[in-house]
This record gives sequence, C-alpha cells and structure tokens, in this order.
Amino acid sequence: MFAHILIGTDGSDFADKAVDQGLALAKVLGSKVTVAKVTEPWTMAVSGEWAIAFPVEEYEEVAAADAKTILSRVAEKAKAAGVACETVHIKDEFVAEGLVEAAKTRGCDLIVMASHGRRGLVKFVLGSEATRVLSHSTIPVLICR
Repeated sequence: MFAHILIGTDGSDFADKAVDQGLALAKVLGSKVTVAKVTEPWTMAVSGEWAIAFPVEEYEEVAAADAKTILSRVAEKAKAAGVACETVHIKDEFVAEGLVEAAKTRGCDLIVMASHGRRGLVKFVLGSEATRVLSHSTIPVLICR
C-alpha cells in the first residue's frame, strides 16, 4: 500500500507519538521510512534585539545539534522496530513546504505528522503546519493527534 513513508518530527511529545505510529505502520506494511526534521530560516526564529544576542552562526549550530539529537533518537527507534530508516535535516525551510518537498523529491507516498491541537486565537495567529501540509501535499497525509 505505502512503500515509502515520510515522518515529520520536531522532537516534541506530540511528534514522538506520530513517529511511533508511523514506524508501527511502516513495520506492518514493510515500508521504508524517511524521518525529516525541518529547521526554519533564522530570520523567522528571532527578530529585533534577539538577533543581536543570538547570531546566525550560533542559531545554525544549535539547530544542527538539535536535529542530530532528534533524528538519531528516531533512527534508534526505527532500528529497534526493524524498520529501514533514513533521516534528513532540512535547513532553512518552512516546515510545511520542507516536508512536502522532501516527500516529493524522495518519492514518498505518505506523510505522517503530528497535530499540536491548537485552537481559537492561537491557531489563527500561529497557523497549523498540519493544515498547510494537507493543503499543499499531492500524496496522502496521516495526521496523528
């Protein structure tokens, strides 16, 4: 059914549940998995006075270290589950666009990701990456709550 599953993660507890569900699905289906951690552009992460206190080089180092930690943890989970897994750190992209593009370029046929369950004004202000992925993806998307 699904031969190659892209699992998006940010390392949060919500995302960890989606990772677990994505790996379980991959195991049952015999699918290979690519796990992606997207790091947004520095200019979106900090602005104004924070930019002086948090230079771009430091941001990139911290983001790369964070991605490495998150992705290695997921790779260990996949190995323990017996699922073939590749990891990728997508730098300087917005989350939704990075996940959709990664799925396209890697030939994935399903995207698995978490929904953080934001509602009301917070959802209006911050938006929803899950909603953006759903609206831009040409392949099925499994949203885990």
